[in-house]
Amino acid sequence: MSFTDRLRRERVIAIVRGSDPKAAERTVHTLREEGVGLIEVSLTTPGAADVIARCVREAGDALVGAGTVITADDARAVQQAGAAFVVTPALAEGSTTSHALGLPVVAGALTPTEVVRAVTEGATAVKLFPASVGGPAYLRSLREPLPDVSFVPTGGVDAEAARAYLEAGALAVGVGSPIVGDAPHGGDLEALRARCRSFLAAVAGHREGA
Repeated sequence: MSFTDRLRRERVIAIVRGSDPKAAERTVHTLREEGVGLIEVSLTTPGAADVIARCVREAGDALVGAGTVITADDARAVQQAGAAFVVTPALAEGSTTSHALGLPVVAGALTPTEVVRAVTEGATAVKLFPASVGGPAYLRSLREPLPDVSFVPTGGVDAEAARAYLEAGALAVGVGSPIVGDAPHGGDLEALRARCRSFLAAVAGHREGA
């Protein structure tokens, strides 16, 4: 299954950005256990490459990727860690190098010019970021001249917004705190499980096989 197909099936990339590597790792495992199939570990997390490497070994059917990949060195490090995909906040060496290394890239872009550049440079999908600036209406406007671009709105996406973006034509959404909460900082994992179930239930109608 291609990464695009996986995005279409899962509809959600959960973003783990924490202050504690062990807590981030526990968060990844909990997300996976609750049925989240695409999980991004941000490189702003201490020891992120090691967290990714450990989580990849136990990922099962889930795909564990790397987020906040900005530099070429970032891209090489996460490839060595075994990241299944890369997410960037903007167009930079991290996205082009990741693509050159054969990793699927969800490249950050906001304007039409940036979106076209991301696709031209080989992005598998475009992370519309920060999506909250324009909301679902802005996504609809972008999709009118760019209907073939796979968009993944990220930034300020709660369950209600996720449904609206998917209805507006997003392939998937990137979601941080509305799912993970304080878990990557050592917070309650049972509360994380409850948020996972609630969020996945909210977008269930858009998930293939749900």
